[in-house]
Amino acid sequence: MGQIEQGLERALRTRPIPSSTEARLRFLLARNRGSTRKVATMLGVSQRTVQRWVTKKPGARRPPGPLQVRAIEEAVLARWQPRVRARRRAQAEAEGFVFHTRARFGFAAPAGSSDDPRVRWITQDLPGEVARELFAARDADAGEQQQTVILARALGHAYFREWGRRAHGLHVAFSDVEFADFSIG
Repeated sequence: MGQIEQGLERALRTRPIPSSTEARLRFLLARNRGSTRKVATMLGVSQRTVQRWVTKKPGARRPPGPLQVRAIEEAVLARWQPRVRARRRAQAEAEGFVFHTRARFGFAAPAGSSDDPRVRWITQDLPGEVARELFAARDADAGEQQQTVILARALGHAYFREWGRRAHGLHVAFSDVEFADFSIG
């Protein structure tokens, strides 16, 4: 998961996901009304394996392996705050968002201008159309590169060309994203 994808995920949550594997398992069990069978089916392991992970008996407890830890994390991420995520997504698509980034920006412009890429800190309001395009790309499993192109086009128009008031013909190259954060509402 790239910086842009991580930033979108952080923006859609209002509370952090549980950090420990034990807390994540408790969350999955609570979501499935304590059914170790449902959690086991979800994770692709046996019911007995899940029971070993969550038992309180001393000596009987076994920690999940690295592959299972990753499966647990993915299951929690997919089920964490679904209504909040839907509400915040709808809000971003309707009202737009503020995009904060530190990345390398370069330009393809007419002769006589500087096109040397340099690292910049940028905070910019972006409209809901950009949010819709980003979420549509994410839903279509577009990679980080496609999301970078969407943001480069939006930042070029909003920040560098000031919504079409200056620098006509300036094309923005956006790369080496160090971080990307989104503020919704």
